[in-house]
Amino acid sequence: MTTPPDASRRRIYMDYAAACPVDERVLASMMPFFADRFGNPASLHSAGREPRRALDDARTKVARLFNAKRKEEIIFTSNGTESNNIGIKGAALRMKGEGKHVVTSAIEHISVLNIMKALEKAGFEVSYVPPTKEGFVDLEELERSLRPDTVLASIMYANNEIGTIQPIDEIGELLEKKDIYFHVDAVAAAGKIPIDVQRSKIDLMSVSANDLYGPKGVGALYVRDGTRVEAVTQGGGQERGLRSGSENVPAIVGFGTAAEIAMVEMAGKSKRMTALRDRLIDGILGGVEDSFLNGSRERRLPNNANLRFRFVEGESMLLNLDMMGISVSSSSPCTSKSLLPSHVLLACDIRTEEAQSAVQFTLGKFNTAEDVDYVVEVMPGIIEKLRAMSPFSQENIEEMRSTAGHRDSEHEHDAE
Repeated sequence: MTTPPDASRRRIYMDYAAACPVDERVLASMMPFFADRFGNPASLHSAGREPRRALDDARTKVARLFNAKRKEEIIFTSNGTESNNIGIKGAALRMKGEGKHVVTSAIEHISVLNIMKALEKAGFEVSYVPPTKEGFVDLEELERSLRPDTVLASIMYANNEIGTIQPIDEIGELLEKKDIYFHVDAVAAAGKIPIDVQRSKIDLMSVSANDLYGPKGVGALYVRDGTRVEAVTQGGGQERGLRSGSENVPAIVGFGTAAEIAMVEMAGKSKRMTALRDRLIDGILGGVEDSFLNGSRERRLPNNANLRFRFVEGESMLLNLDMMGISVSSSSPCTSKSLLPSHVLLACDIRTEEAQSAVQFTLGKFNTAEDVDYVVEVMPGIIEKLRAMSPFSQENIEEMRSTAGHRDSEHEHDAE
């Protein structure tokens, strides 16, 4: 049976996909632009010159992180969702004279899926490519969905829930041959794995600063030179007219610093995160019966461990973990209030009752092996307690295990 943690123990935070703390170096770079260097970068006088130079410097640093050819290909926004809106809507609306068909996957972030719904209402047709059980976009399925009137495809770099990394290079190659714009939601992947927009033949890409230990409320959209995008909001013409409005200079400066740090430290952090991630996955799967990893074991983000547990409910696990001093998530933080099963897990052919039992651990640079071992230690007791409180008797649970195992065998046989 689990016992409350010692009151002196610090809380263990494993929900870095929802929010990251701002790196102290990032914060230090931002501070002068709140008060001392407060000028508007659009101003022609001297007070605006230093903020303008700071914007250019940050733009250069973000461009370098993703190997953009020119800093002007980086458009600063308020977050990843706004970047998705500008990139997807802007490109689709600009190209509607050449075709009104758009392709995406069934496991995209909810912001992308809602943009697709808006495009459908505006007269576009949208094809949703189903994933494999591990959450990969099948290249053959993607190619079959393409049509002569397809103008844009939007596929995320890595899934924000289950961590599966998509075959982006191969997708980019396919779409370039078909002369179709390629938008990538890279919010979950940026700063964790190397991203090269040139190698991957990406035309539009959305990122967010907070996922790089930068401030909240600032993102960016990469727009390859020559990519035609229509402005979806109008104003004073800042950010090449695609994101009008006075720039958030302190946050953008912080974004630049975070990108610069990521270039230097990403490889070491990713190696360390991968080791902690595998220690967590192996420890929980080895210690809890009827537990399963969601997504690919090999091709996944270095900090992501998404697991499901039969005969328990995810929200109950979250509350119990929180009482033990551990902060995690049950799904994408952008949809966690809906209490519905993850659309990602359902699309990966996971049964509704199991999709509702998923818990998402996302590690960060402040997590330690001791943190992981503590989670591994308390998880079996939490699951045991919740299963004991379940309306199912032990006999019913054994029967459900047998039935679930039979269904799994049938599904595997059918897939052969």
